[in-house]
Amino acid sequence: EHIRGHVHQSPGEIRALMPGKVLRVDVKVGDTVTENQTVVILESMKMETSLTASRAGTVTAVHCTPGQTVDMGEILAVIQS
Repeated sequence: EHIRGHVHQSPGEIRALMPGKVLRVDVKVGDTVTENQTVVILESMKMETSLTASRAGTVTAVHCTPGQTVDMGEILAVIQS
């Protein structure tokens, strides 16, 4: 379910907020992250957007690689607390 400008997500899911290209992935499976730590950087319409962890925890999945094009709402990484 999508609301304009907002993507519904479960806690711990890092989702693309817009269609774009993955510039950087700053974590790998098994990494420990802190709340608000940058996980993925997306480029969309010449602007870079940092996607951050909504909570502290351990990265359990990474579903993207640099250079990959992603759709809005696509799950890019998962963090378990």
